[in-house]
Amino acid sequence: MNARSLTAALLAGVLVAPCLPAQDLPPGVARPQVMIPIRDYMAPTIAPIRLTNSSRLYTLIRAGNLYLSAEDAIALAIENNLNLEISRYIPQLAQSALQRAKAGGPLRGVPSGNSQVCTVNSGVGVNGAAASAGVGGAGCSGGGGAGGNATIQQVGAIAPNLDPVLQSAMSFSHLTQPQANTILSGTTSVVDSMRVNNTTVQQGTLTGGNITFRAFDQHLEENSPSNLLNPVNAPRLELTLRQNLLQGFGVGLNNRGIRIADINRASSKEQFRSQLLDLVVNVLNLYWDLVGARDQLKLREHALAVTEKFRDDTRYEISVGALAGVEMPRAEAEVANRRQDVVIAQNTVHQRAILLKEAISHTEDQALEAAEIVPTDAMPAPPEDQPMPALRQMVQTALARRPDVAVAKYRDQTDELNLAGTTNPLLPSLQVTFDAYNRGIAGNPQASGGSANPYFQGGYGTAMGQVLRRNFPNESLGVSFFAPFGNRQAQGDYGIDQLQYRQNQLRGQRDLNQIVVDVSSQISALRQARARFITAKNTRVLNEQLLEAERKKSYGAATFNFIMVDQRALIVAQLSELNAVAAYTRAKIALDQVLGVTLETSNITLEEGLAGKVDKPARVPDVVDQK
Repeated sequence: MNARSLTAALLAGVLVAPCLPAQDLPPGVARPQVMIPIRDYMAPTIAPIRLTNSSRLYTLIRAGNLYLSAEDAIALAIENNLNLEISRYIPQLAQSALQRAKAGGPLRGVPSGNSQVCTVNSGVGVNGAAASAGVGGAGCSGGGGAGGNATIQQVGAIAPNLDPVLQSAMSFSHLTQPQANTILSGTTSVVDSMRVNNTTVQQGTLTGGNITFRAFDQHLEENSPSNLLNPVNAPRLELTLRQNLLQGFGVGLNNRGIRIADINRASSKEQFRSQLLDLVVNVLNLYWDLVGARDQLKLREHALAVTEKFRDDTRYEISVGALAGVEMPRAEAEVANRRQDVVIAQNTVHQRAILLKEAISHTEDQALEAAEIVPTDAMPAPPEDQPMPALRQMVQTALARRPDVAVAKYRDQTDELNLAGTTNPLLPSLQVTFDAYNRGIAGNPQASGGSANPYFQGGYGTAMGQVLRRNFPNESLGVSFFAPFGNRQAQGDYGIDQLQYRQNQLRGQRDLNQIVVDVSSQISALRQARARFITAKNTRVLNEQLLEAERKKSYGAATFNFIMVDQRALIVAQLSELNAVAAYTRAKIALDQVLGVTLETSNITLEEGLAGKVDKPARVPDVVDQK
């Protein structure tokens, strides 16, 4: 395949990419499906934000009403709630951070120590001859570049760059240099035509070192008659090994960033699970609040109807002379009070419906805004007697299921790993550098320059053969030691991290103690709510019996007054029973939240929350209209 065909194939791989749908995709990063050498340099595909409501919402709207069960309310919130959609990006950000951590290194864009291009090769040409003789200052030794010991200030040990880095530079130059001393150059003006190639591959190691391979080549053509070879090729292959032995040494130290990022990735899912759990709790409370408000509205409307009938009966009794006319204003006032209660209850239903609509939709929707929410689930009555597990067992459940407990455990793990980052810098710095390079030189003999050694006569292949045969080997070993007196910076960093770690340990124990208190309090609240419901239910039954007994008596002014009083008492008892049921429902939801089992009791999985799609189908009602 020629160069043109290869270029066309690479461009085709770049341009041909899979077409992803522009909507209904969960947040994520998808790498292009092209060949590996090109894929690493192409931007991944990021799904656009989702601002449309799911089809489940419109499936449940019938005849202008949104028939909603508690299960569907939760599903709609998972699919459409904007706050949860924002939280859905947290695990994806953690995944990208893990990918970044696997590359190692402190900051992006930090130059390596071998990125400089050496333009003067010792022993080659007039300048190289001067450098090798020690009479020139522009020479370039065979070791690595000048930036090899560059340091970066960062709290804790710095992980090496773990992604191999290829750097290549090529330069072409035409230089004219005046020569005051013509003994070496043989001319008053040296004209150089030079081509330099410098390619470096560098790889960091988790042990705390790095490996650098360098391929350098110089092609020089000069006008100096003193050169025995002109033009000349001077390649060089170099291998440099650097290893930290004290500060910065160890796999466990240098891969801690990867392990921390991996822990944070798992922790991010628990953080999202916490957001998901809170959302489900909020939606359940909003749903049952709406159900309770509608039940109270029905009760208020029934009370208004009963009061209006009582008013009509009073008017009739006054017309036949059984009651005095003074009773009519009292009956009218009672109707006015009940009508006011109905208006307040209607406003409460409307407000709670708005809150629930906001929780189950992305944005404003005309169909949703115009629809009236009709709950299809009735608020469950508390059981008469429901045995509960022991406190110790429920605390163990909370410790095993609560997402905040899991996040705290992950935080403790990352704190322990971070301690290694400030413990190791207490040590002095000891670095060993080994450098080995092989050189070669070959060129055409110059007629005016005298006789050249036949061994060095030839082209690039001759010079590279000398390199590969290691005819001119060079090795060097260097040791550098660095130890600050007092070491106060590292000591201070270590003290801060250790004290913060101890502080977090105490906070963790405090949080565990608070969980025991919260579980115990919610158990007590649930039991009290059940007891209040039983009392309210019995009171309501007694008031119904009392009202029925009063109605069986003969009519008269006293009897009508007693009926009105008993009717008010019955309404209060019925409202008290409704409030007791609502309080028990809230207490049960709060207990599940404290135990961390809300998602399980609601049949919701973490995967459904992350995807923003609930697998269970909508419970489409058979009714056409219902109020």
